Amino acid sequence: MEAKQGESRTYEGWGGIVGKTVSESRSWWPEVPRPRDGAPNVIVVLLDDMGFSDIGPFGAEVDTPTLDRLARDGLRYTNYHTTPVCSPARAAFLTGLNPHRAGFASVANSDPGFPGYTMEIAEGVPTLATLFRDAGYATFAVGKWHLTRDALMNDAAARRSWPCQQGFDRYYGVLEGLTNLHHPHRLISDNSPVEVDEYPAGYYLTDDITDHAISMIKALRASDPSKPFFCYVAHNAVHGPLQAKPEHIAKYRGRYDGGWDEVREERFRRQLESGLFPAGTEMCDRNSERYFDVGPWEELPADVRALYARYMEVYAAMIESVDENLGRLLGLVEALGELDNTVVVFTSDNGGTAEGGEHGTRSYFKQFIHGLRLPGDWDADVSRDIDLIGGPRALVHYPRGWGMASNTPFRLYKGHTHAGGVRVPFLLSWPAGLSDASRGAVRTEYQYVTDLLPTFLELAGVERPDRWRGQEVAPLDGSSFAGSLGDGPYRSSHVEQYSEFNGNRSFYRDGWKLVTLHGPGTAYDDQEWELYDVRSDPTERIDLAAEHPERVKELAAAWEQAAWDNQVFPMNDFSGYHGVVRRPHENLLEQPVTILAGTPTLERYRSAKLVVLRSFSATVKLSHEPGADGVLLAHGDQGGGYLLYVEEGRLRFAYNEYGDLTEVDAGEILAGEHAIELRADAGEGYRWHFAISADGEERASHPGALMLLGLAPFQGIDVGIDRRSPVSWPVYERHGSFAYGGTVHSVTYVPGEHAPYSPEAVLRATIEAAQAYE
Repeated sequence: MEAKQGESRTYEGWGGIVGKTVSESRSWWPEVPRPRDGAPNVIVVLLDDMGFSDIGPFGAEVDTPTLDRLARDGLRYTNYHTTPVCSPARAAFLTGLNPHRAGFASVANSDPGFPGYTMEIAEGVPTLATLFRDAGYATFAVGKWHLTRDALMNDAAARRSWPCQQGFDRYYGVLEGLTNLHHPHRLISDNSPVEVDEYPAGYYLTDDITDHAISMIKALRASDPSKPFFCYVAHNAVHGPLQAKPEHIAKYRGRYDGGWDEVREERFRRQLESGLFPAGTEMCDRNSERYFDVGPWEELPADVRALYARYMEVYAAMIESVDENLGRLLGLVEALGELDNTVVVFTSDNGGTAEGGEHGTRSYFKQFIHGLRLPGDWDADVSRDIDLIGGPRALVHYPRGWGMASNTPFRLYKGHTHAGGVRVPFLLSWPAGLSDASRGAVRTEYQYVTDLLPTFLELAGVERPDRWRGQEVAPLDGSSFAGSLGDGPYRSSHVEQYSEFNGNRSFYRDGWKLVTLHGPGTAYDDQEWELYDVRSDPTERIDLAAEHPERVKELAAAWEQAAWDNQVFPMNDFSGYHGVVRRPHENLLEQPVTILAGTPTLERYRSAKLVVLRSFSATVKLSHEPGADGVLLAHGDQGGGYLLYVEEGRLRFAYNEYGDLTEVDAGEILAGEHAIELRADAGEGYRWHFAISADGEERASHPGALMLLGLAPFQGIDVGIDRRSPVSWPVYERHGSFAYGGTVHSVTYVPGEHAPYSPEAVLRATIEAAQAYE
């Protein structure tokens, strides 16, 4: 029988149906997308909170041989700009949209409910990973994500904002903005948490994510010898807490004894010598702005200088570790014979930070509660042996003087729209795409983080569609700077750009920059504006606002129009209720919950909603046998937490107050069935008062301790074991994760009333008063 046009004639054969349509006008198999011939691999390495001068090619004394090689064979961009903080930078990079349009006006740990603050990439916005994958690339991501808001990280939440739903084939890393690099609190592999009780000796996250990136590429090449890949390596380093491997720390011992003033001078000298700035450029003075000022190093007492230098030794060690691991990754690519046709970009999400305050801290989470006006003398530091700095027991951050040095030669820090917050190092290497004449060159033209997506697409020959998933695709805000890779003259593709975070604002246009340093809770006043000609004054030293009032007016109007166009309004400096308001459905996370034995660690934010700024009780039901020691309940880590455990037949309670550990003995526990209750009552001065009961009889009480607030407890609730970073280091040293030898049946948490000073309680009272007034 003769086949009709468009029908198929099939033939028997091993492997199923084989045949062709009569017209041969269509294939039996769906078309598999393939990139253009010769399409390059793309590797993007993004550091966290690293300032402009922190790597060798940009003036640092830190040993970075891999980055030195990239700079020698590639390009250095000295006028590349990013957003003031991390989540907005990551969203802008992956979407090509300005951060507010992408839904990330701030970090993914807030949720005030405005269009610019959705903390989710919109459904109709394809990410760079999605575009690469649709074009036939393999797409991998490792490290920090921080594009998923708090309430969507738990095991019951929708995973639409997780990496594998945003275009990545594979992912391994941490969804949150920070973690313990020695004992990560919650690793994610693809779409699932990694279950681990204890990390092996010598574990370090920077090594681990690099191992996984290498493994992903090896697996790809074992299956397909030519498919190009996009690999996004987003390091948690050098975000606090500052932690590094002992051998790297030892290498820098004593190198920072001269202090931040000396480091700034030496770095700026090297920057001028290497042509990063034109002759005659002057470094800005030491930061003097209120709350951000830095004093002369030489005026510090000797013991304080010794402590502060240790912080910077760890920071430098972290950067060297990143460089070493990038060398391992590129070594694999070179061994595969693909380095010449691999685009490598190395940069930072924002500038160096002032988060450590004036003095730095050995208690990373304690520093975040400095604004509570706690009664009595209060110190953001804890007493810890100086030799613990950089290890798993001390969650430290440097004093802001080192953040100032990090941002040499610029003013201010992360979070600010002045250059110190948004002007960061940028390296690009592509041996096959650069001529000999352009290798090692310095590019001084202004570019912005949104330009990365269109640049990569142009280099790879990938088109961004006008419609995607049935929706019209939002137009890009960035523009390609692929032209800068050539030998000829290049004019910036990005001639104007607004910026805003926390009320700090700026607008750049053709070499002029209008900028503010906004005080939280103050009016958004045009008197805040400063004006700089950054062509002749890149360090923003000479304010020209008084001399050019018409230009100030012009750029202020341009900023306001850009703000309306990009969902910036209403502005939010987090000084009022906007900093604490959350979506109503999060109330479900505050309901009583029973956690069964064997349950994986309850996610951090889900756990925190049960206890933070409120009274609560936790009741452990167990069957105890003689000699059955171990942990009954653990919540937290070395940065703060609480622990119920049995040791040598006695019930004990330990409280880690941001690094200060206290314990109480609740007496002997006999064989049999028991109900052990831990009760925490929220008292005045942001304090908890604890009572421990067994079978209805109070056994012991804790005299009271400062509540765990901010991001503490940073590790979630464990039942019958204390996984990963321990609450009590002495218990960990004796027993490791200390799984209970008897039977824990369950732990039931019952959240109590919010403390009267909690933001939730204050907000509720305000709403009730307003309703009563109506």
